[in-house]
Amino acid sequence: MPSSCGPEGAATARAGRASYHVPNLDRALRILEFLATEPGGCGISQIARRLELPKNSVYRIVSTLLARDYLRRDPVAKTFTLSRKLLSLGYAAVDEHNLIEKSLDVMRQLRDQTEETTLIGVLVDNEGIVVEQVPSTHAVKVFIKVGHHFPLHTAAPGKAMVAFLPPDERDALLDRMSFTRFNHRTIADRGQFEQELADVRAKGYAVDRAEEIDGLHCVAAPVFDHRARPLASIWVTGPASRLRLEDFPRVGRHVAEKAEAISRRFGYMMAEGEDDARHAELSRSEGGRALR
Repeated sequence: MPSSCGPEGAATARAGRASYHVPNLDRALRILEFLATEPGGCGISQIARRLELPKNSVYRIVSTLLARDYLRRDPVAKTFTLSRKLLSLGYAAVDEHNLIEKSLDVMRQLRDQTEETTLIGVLVDNEGIVVEQVPSTHAVKVFIKVGHHFPLHTAAPGKAMVAFLPPDERDALLDRMSFTRFNHRTIADRGQFEQELADVRAKGYAVDRAEEIDGLHCVAAPVFDHRARPLASIWVTGPASRLRLEDFPRVGRHVAEKAEAISRRFGYMMAEGEDDARHAELSRSEGGRALR
């Protein structure tokens, strides 16, 4: 009998998987993944054309997803977008619905501490997704739609999560990433981005210096699970006039402390000496000024 670990076993496994392939399920998943990249929505004809699928098949699948509340339909534009029901599935995949429940009170504390909008997001494939936010106390505030996708190489939460992935996973992710340039501050080079990630690991927090959107700054830190893997990221965001470059070290410490508080709720224990090392790095980055 051939070993399941050898070439013949692998071929048999692939053949077995192929024999259980469900074409319409595959098409439905492709449609959902496509609509995730089209926040403005698409119509039946556009979906069929872009995915090169039969229009009748797309119509039946979309109608089923709509009936199951996985899609929303704009009655005027006759376009379809993803519903929040998919987010609930995402929450279920992230520690059984507990991520938001275990984070909201700490997020509110961080919002009150910084007075800026505080958010939490997760890593999905090659991008991040916002899953919840606590708005700023200022009259003029940043508001980001729940479900918004953000690029990993510009967004502080993206950097915070990528920096702490296991090295082999991080390298594989970097191989798939597109370093799109949005402005002159964007890190559009892999080598430079890897240096940025090393800095994130040293300090324990990441920053966005208006690298995608002019005038918008962010400071983020990773949330770890019990295996010390990045489960999510929390961050504060605000206009550059209020969240200034010179404020990053102070705000970074606040964000890192709150991220650690959430991490401990998931069983994470910081390695001995790690906290002292990060505190020393934060102190150096502040130029010797006392943290407020």
